[in-house]
Parts: sequence; structure tokens; C-alpha cells
Amino acid sequence: MSKPRNFKTSAPKRSADEVPAGYAVDPSAGKMLRFEASLPKLPVPPLSSTAAKYLESVQPHLTAEEFARTRAVVQQFAASDQARVLQERLQARAAEPGTKSWLSEWWNDVAYMGYRDPVVVYVSYFYVHKDDARRPGQARRAAELLKATLSFRSIVESKELEPEKVRGMPLAMDSYKWLFHACRYPVKPSDTARKFDPAKHNHVVFVRKNKFFQVPLATQDGRELTAAELEAQIEKVIALAGDEKAPPVGALTSENRDVWADARAALLRASPANAAALEAIESAMIVVCLDDTKPVTREDASWACWVGDGKNRFYDKHQLIVFENGKSGFLGEHSCMDGTPTLRMTEFAIGALQHGKIDLGAPRTADTGSALAAPKELTFVLDAASQTHIKQAEADFDELVGAHDMAVLHYEGYGKEFIKKFKTSPDAWAQLVKQLAFHKMFGRPGVCYESAQTRKYQLGRTEVIRAASNESKAWAEAMLDPATPVSLRASLFRKAVARHLQYAAWAADGQGVDRHLFGLKRMVKEGEPVPELYQDPAFSKTNHWELSTSNLSSSTLDGWGYGEVVPDGYGLSYSIGDEYIRWTITSLKKGTKDLKHYIAEAATEVREMMEKAAKEQAATDKAKL
Repeated sequence: MSKPRNFKTSAPKRSADEVPAGYAVDPSAGKMLRFEASLPKLPVPPLSSTAAKYLESVQPHLTAEEFARTRAVVQQFAASDQARVLQERLQARAAEPGTKSWLSEWWNDVAYMGYRDPVVVYVSYFYVHKDDARRPGQARRAAELLKATLSFRSIVESKELEPEKVRGMPLAMDSYKWLFHACRYPVKPSDTARKFDPAKHNHVVFVRKNKFFQVPLATQDGRELTAAELEAQIEKVIALAGDEKAPPVGALTSENRDVWADARAALLRASPANAAALEAIESAMIVVCLDDTKPVTREDASWACWVGDGKNRFYDKHQLIVFENGKSGFLGEHSCMDGTPTLRMTEFAIGALQHGKIDLGAPRTADTGSALAAPKELTFVLDAASQTHIKQAEADFDELVGAHDMAVLHYEGYGKEFIKKFKTSPDAWAQLVKQLAFHKMFGRPGVCYESAQTRKYQLGRTEVIRAASNESKAWAEAMLDPATPVSLRASLFRKAVARHLQYAAWAADGQGVDRHLFGLKRMVKEGEPVPELYQDPAFSKTNHWELSTSNLSSSTLDGWGYGEVVPDGYGLSYSIGDEYIRWTITSLKKGTKDLKHYIAEAATEVREMMEKAAKEQAATDKAKL
């Protein structure tokens, strides 16, 4: 299973017209995809390199005796004929004509489409938008967000969007096609996804009081609606929805994927009208949830964007969420794309609105929207079987969400501006704060997954940064030992930072451990023995991601997050602002608030350590003069 673990990097960008060395331009693919065909393919790392990195990454989690056994197992595997054959098979797969990525098809199935647990909590991720300082009401906020999103849709669907670049090198943009007019479908044994033609399905679907309403995004003569017209249509949706809630058909999308597949089939059998209603939702540009709540705190807003009430949603699509007090957010359908494209969409929409860069159209008058067709309610015919499925989905959702808790730590002790004074990576700093917090809580390193994007390669998605290291363990233990001099603590901290940055670079280059080991295991044919490496207890122990972490930092967000990936673990998303670090912690009630406390404590202790070490060093340097 995977989550929105997206390693967000920033770097100087080349001019849009400059072609990086080694890249060709395909003018027929449009500006957005012009480099796609010349992106390199995901490499197959050398077996010896993966074995060495794997051993180093498991060592902090094992006793000396356990590590000796694992080292023997790994060395035996790396030297075996079986490993050589598996490596050759994987290299042959990567070299097959027409293959863009040896990993993509497997990973998309295993981590997403073939994953059967509910997408809500386990797969979806959320953003809480930064508030609009003008404090618009629900209808206006939703209308302006839609209008800004329509502008982004235009440059994506026309392929005019400039490709993202890291260090001047273009990133894969193919996944952007799944931003709009797309839907995930529950299918046994593995889900599918469909992209609809925007020209034929130029509409949005609102959900209010569990009722779905279809609204065209253009007039009959093809003119895109203004923000004022959208606002008028949204007000009509709110009025049409009334005060009485409908049976929540959307709750079915919160179910186990096999259960939802059966429920969808039953819904289709109940009436032909249900197929048309579903397709109208599935083909919409996006679903906009008009919730009847008014969250105030970061935690309340995060809960509402992450899961809502499980009813006023359609979890198989991207969703904008707007509340009655004008707060807003986004819920990402994660199967076809990771978080960086949806973050770019969010930054475009929120940032453009903040700076008045969106043409909202003519201002509202008394007649605005009067000539537009009324929103069309998408009604469902529910027989006894469908009603039973819906009631069960509501109960299952309440049980699942009720077992979870969440804590948001908006730590204002410092942010990246302070961290940079020590010439240290803010991301590595935040990762080490988290490791220290876990040591404080459990007395050992946490098995930690940090996401690195691999979009420098064709169809690239993610690789794991194994964030716990021998160096981070040594530093955390020194921090917890009062006898350790601060100078030594600071030295160990910098060594741990250097190791983290090295592994992050490996992961971004497709030279991490986890995807390669996954690929080698997939090359074992039926009837062949599974290598002992995969049966060694250290393998399962160090793939049990107690800390699922990811960094998305943006001034347009006031929060973001996702769920844990193992029952005894934590979802730990974070953002690093100029003057703050914000953490969102989720778990199955495994001491979530305790971990919040330890993170805050650890963050302060790291600051104090580095400040004290700097003062001592300055005094030493002065004494030498």
C-alpha cells in the first residue's frame, strides 16, 4: 500500500524554451509532454549496491546477533545464481521494446488498483486550503475555486502547462491527464480508471445533503461561466438540496473495494437511471462537496477534509470541499497520480486567487444566472439491496473512522529560515526531529518511510527514503544521554543529516532499496523457491512502516495529511514554512497526542542543541585568535 509520500524539491528552473542537454523535443506532444519521450527510463540498480544499502538500512533496527544472521543471508543471496538470474530477468524486462518503466504496471496494481481496503483513511490524502482573507461565504468560495481550477484545467487539457523541472531537468507529466474528468472504478480483483473527454462532459457535480447535482461549466453557445454565474448556480444547488438529507449513495465509495464492486453492480441492476447518474458523477471535471458544517480549528478542518461524515462525498474522484463558513480543502484520489501534481493545481488556484490573477468575469447583478438552466439533480432508484449496502457502508465507515484519531502540531518555535542559518537541509532536520521523538516515546528507532519522487524517469512515481540510519540512531541516543557533550551531539547530528541527504539522492535517482527488491521478487517464477532474504525476519520488520512520512510545503496550505499504513503505525505528514513546522499525525489511537508532545519537545531540543553548539564553537574560535 502507498500514500501520498511526495518528496518536494525546489531548484532553479531553466527558461521554458531551453532544451536540457540529452533531451529531445516532440512538438506534436504539446508543451506539457514535449520532453516525455526522451526522459530516461527507470534504472535497475546493481545488485551489489542494493544489498549493501539494504544491510546498512536494517542495522539500526536489529540486535548484533540478528544483524549477523541477516548479513549472512544477504551476502549469500547477492552471491547466488538465483539472484543473478532474477537480476537478469529484471534487466531484460526493463530493456523490452516499448517498455517505459519496468516498475510502473506492477506498482500501480499492487499499491493502488489491486489494494482492496477502503480508499478513505488508507489511500486518499487531503489538503486544507489557506483561508481567503476576504472571508467569502460558501457559494462564493466554491465558485471562485472552481473558476481558478477551470483556468488550470485549460492549460492541462490543452497541454500548454510547462513541465516541472528539478535542477533544470524535466519531470514526467503523463499523470496530469488524471487530474480532471477521471474516475477510479471498483473492479475485482483489481480496480480500473477511466478518463473522459472534457469536451463531451464539460460539467461539474456538486454534492449537498448527500444529493448530487450536475451543472454545465459553459453556456449553450460555449462561453465558460463566470464566477458570478457559478455562484448563482451553487446557491440554486443549496436551495434545491433543502434541509432533508438523502440516502448517502456516496457512502458506498468508502467501502472495501470488493464490497463496493458488489454494491455498484447492485445499484446498476436496480434501475437504468442509476447508470446515467453514476456516469454523470464519474465524468465530471471534479466533484465539489458543499458541506453543511463550519470547522474552525486546524484539527476539525483536517478531519472534515480527510474523511468528512462519509456521506457527502464520492471518494473515487478528486474533490474540492467547501464549508459553510468559507473554509475549503481538497481530497485526492491517489491511484493514478501522486501529490505533487495536485499540489501544483492547488498552488495555482489558491495563489492566483490570492493575487487577483484569475479573470472571474463580469460582476454579479440581479439577473446573473437567471438565463441558465437549473442544476440537474442526479437521482438514484434504490431497491432493498442497495439500501442495505448503503446502511452497511455507513456502519463500516463509522467503525473505521471511529477507531482513528488525529493531532495537528503547528510548531512556531522556528521554521526553514532558522534552520538554514545552520546550513542544514530543512527536510533532513525535520526527519531527525521525528526520529528523536520516536526514540523518546519508544526507546528505539522508528521504521520510517519517506517518499522520494522519481518523476525524472518515464512514468516515475516514488521510491522510499529509509530515514532511520545508524547515524540517526547514534545521534538520538546521544541526545537522550545527559553525559554527552553538546559538541558531540551536534557533530553526530550533522553526520545523520549527511546520511539522510545521501539516501534521498539515491532514492530520487532510482537507486533505493525497496523498489528494486520488489522487482526482483516479482521475477521469481511459479514453482521456484522464494529467496531466503524475503523470509528473513529482518525483511518484514524493516518494511513495517511505523512512520509513514512525507513533506509537502506550500504557503497555500494550512494543513495536509493521510492515514497510517500499518495498524501500529502513524501517518506523519509535515510542511516546513519560513517560521513554522506543521505536523499532522494520524493513527489507530496509538498515543497520537503523546507523539505530538514528543515531536514538539524534540524540535525545541534540536534548536537548543544547535544554538548552544554554535556558541561554544564561536567561543573556541575567538579564544584561538
